[in-house]
Amino acid sequence: MISYITRFCLSIAITEMVVPLQKGLQANHDPDACHYDSIDNKTSTNPKIGGTFDWSEATQGLILSSFFWGYVLTQLPGGMLAERIGGKFTLGFGVLLPSICTLIIPIAAKEGGATGLIVVRFIMGLGQGFIYPSLNALLSKWAPLEERGRLGSLVFAGANFGNIVSMSISGFILSISNGNWPVLFYIYGSAGLVWFIVWLIFGYSSPETHPNLTKSEKDYLSEYFNDLHIKKVLPPTPWKAIFTSIPLWGLIIAQVGHDWGLFTIITDLPKYMKSVLHFSVAQNGFRSALPYAAMWITAIISGCLVDWILSKKILSVTNTRKVFTTFASVGPAIGIIGASYAGCDREVVTALFTLGMGLMGFFYPSLKVNPLDLSPNYAGTVMALTNGIGAISGIITPYLVGLLIPDSTMAQWRLVFWIAVGVLLLTNCIYVVTASGEVQPWNDPQTSKEKINEECEQTEMEANIKLEKN
Repeated sequence: MISYITRFCLSIAITEMVVPLQKGLQANHDPDACHYDSIDNKTSTNPKIGGTFDWSEATQGLILSSFFWGYVLTQLPGGMLAERIGGKFTLGFGVLLPSICTLIIPIAAKEGGATGLIVVRFIMGLGQGFIYPSLNALLSKWAPLEERGRLGSLVFAGANFGNIVSMSISGFILSISNGNWPVLFYIYGSAGLVWFIVWLIFGYSSPETHPNLTKSEKDYLSEYFNDLHIKKVLPPTPWKAIFTSIPLWGLIIAQVGHDWGLFTIITDLPKYMKSVLHFSVAQNGFRSALPYAAMWITAIISGCLVDWILSKKILSVTNTRKVFTTFASVGPAIGIIGASYAGCDREVVTALFTLGMGLMGFFYPSLKVNPLDLSPNYAGTVMALTNGIGAISGIITPYLVGLLIPDSTMAQWRLVFWIAVGVLLLTNCIYVVTASGEVQPWNDPQTSKEKINEECEQTEMEANIKLEKN
């Protein structure tokens, strides 16, 4: 939750940091342009003039995407490190560094302009690149298959709760502080430091290191994970087998599609709400938060549903992951494109974004926990590859949006949403064809090798018996 608050609070803050785009003449020639609400915006013809920085849409796109430049780079090192030293320490670092960076964002922006802000956001990304691989490494030690849907959804859906706080509370704070945007970063950065201290005291990498677990609890978890061939000391990472794994590449491609749709909405929905629908900052924050509230609720409910389906053996793990991932792709696609054609009906637009993105909550007990299915031993590395390559979408989408909406017209935004829909649907089709919910042979190379040798010996023995009979 804290990581997403610090990561995406800039998406709402930047609407107050930047001088509003003046497009009065252009709007007169745009048949789809929405009128300003005289009550909500205190004027019937023009937006509230404010902001400090005169940054173009393309520059804003660079600023928003710069986080992901660093985020991509530390995914794989973060995953490998979490597997070897424990997720507690890498997760703590992944929150500490971005929290410090969040505190200095106001100074960086005022003294260094766009360049200074880009540098700080890049460093934030380097730190947060450790978080998801660390979470998967922790879950691989703590979450049995029958509880993985609920625990995975609860843990990963915290990101959506972070978005709820980031959008709604940020909008409220900006409203009552008359656009005093630096306050946001001071509050959220301080909250991150407090969380880090609490985590150092109460967080543990594995059941073996937790002093308060009962012996029966430790024995249960130990026996369960031993059955999955989870190693306390890992052999060398089987890179060749990992990079030639079809189910893994299907997972990575699906993650790219999910991230494309999600990051398009997270980074740019507040801008759409302000520049096209002309919501005030308070209304912008509240309505931009609604999709994540719906997503959070859906994630928790669907996590319980997945666990029930698996416990009753209604569907296999593989088919469960495929079905729920499809809901998480098709639902948002319908909602996003429907909202873009709802025009200036602000209530309908808000409802469609909320319902569509709410269905993306099915992603958490399906695609998001799929790395744990494929390889409990190398869950951190698999998550790092999946999340790292998927996060390339976070580099591309904010900048691409900036290029596609120079005038921020309805038609320009509609193209942005169509691209997101196309990516969501195409990548989901690939996932449905290639996905697996089974532990892969490369999860335990030694056991896999021994099994092959046993099969070869068995085949040779059967052949010798046949020769003797003849």
